[in-house]
Amino acid sequence: MDILKVIILSIIEGITEFLPVSSTGHLILANEFIKLNPEKFSNAFSVIIQFGAILSVVVVYFTKLNPLSISKVEKEKIPANYNKLNFQSKLYFLFKNYDKKTISLWIKVIVGVIPAFILGFLFDDLIDEYLFNPITVAFMLIFWGIIIILIENRNAKKENFKFNSMEDVDLKTSFLIGIFQCLAMIPGTSRSAATIIGAMLLGTNRKIAADFSFFLAIPTMLGATLLKLIKNISGFSLNQWALILFGSVISFFVAYFVIIKFLDYVKNHDFKIFGYYRIILSILVFIYFLVIK
Repeated sequence: MDILKVIILSIIEGITEFLPVSSTGHLILANEFIKLNPEKFSNAFSVIIQFGAILSVVVVYFTKLNPLSISKVEKEKIPANYNKLNFQSKLYFLFKNYDKKTISLWIKVIVGVIPAFILGFLFDDLIDEYLFNPITVAFMLIFWGIIIILIENRNAKKENFKFNSMEDVDLKTSFLIGIFQCLAMIPGTSRSAATIIGAMLLGTNRKIAADFSFFLAIPTMLGATLLKLIKNISGFSLNQWALILFGSVISFFVAYFVIIKFLDYVKNHDFKIFGYYRIILSILVFIYFLVIK
């Protein structure tokens, strides 16, 4: 039964992690019906399996995030015998001709993740204790669902944006987007929704907002995962760690597929469908927990 629960929860994580619908919120709701035990393991599992989703982002964006990619070196600078060079010589050449735009992108990501690192470290335990519940999730689902719809309506006919490429985004804007990301510490908000909404409010187009959300996810989710690992490294059994590893593998493959499809989707569609979905789900959650249960 634990394996079946892990499969279901990991698929939910992989599907919802990078969509603006709140993966943590969905896992909290799912745990009401297919909960892993004990509760401490269940909460840690929901965070640690994000590691698989992180790796999927790295794979999808590897070339774009790699400053040592040969594809980013000007052709006239590449020696004719490059393919015949040994590994050390190729590495030396790539370090010597690193891509400055990619380094600049990483600096923006690091600046953007600072607020989440500080607040996450200070309030992680309090968030787990007081906010990990279905009612909090329901309130945040409907609130941010409405915000998504309002922002998309505002931008419906907008053609000119302050930031139309990642190079245009400055450090101040990166930091402000990072502050928006902190709102996602409240379950039901959605990390991707908070960063995408924040980026769009600050003047980016939808594509740049989605890309920057994915980039910020790497250090943010890695930091959250490492924090849970450090706190629980000796608290779980070998069987529990095996379940976490299994869940991470599943979340990787599911998240990889979702990212590819989502990137295609945002080219020609807005995010209002996710806003409507959040509102409908929120209403169902309220009905179940306040009326039926």
